[in-house]
Amino acid sequence: MSTYEKYFDEFERLFFANCAIAVLVQSCVGGIAAMAILENGNSIINMVQLFVVVMMSVGFNGSILSQQKPKTIYNLLLASIMVNLILAIVNFAL
Repeated sequence: MSTYEKYFDEFERLFFANCAIAVLVQSCVGGIAAMAILENGNSIINMVQLFVVVMMSVGFNGSILSQQKPKTIYNLLLASIMVNLILAIVNFAL
């Protein structure tokens, strides 16, 4: 069993509790990424990065509200957190 499958099984086992925690964590990470981007100014590149952060966050939150399958929600959670963390780290490093 891979690490991905192990954590997905745990996510699915306590699905509703994990969704609530995931919304909080993902929204905080998205907010930190947005803050990091906006600290570097408001150029077109920064606005494109901000658009990506907002779309990833809204996509994940929308998947929960529209009651998608647990695997879809989990994959969007991972994608959203990874993209937001990468953008936050890059913009804090500048």
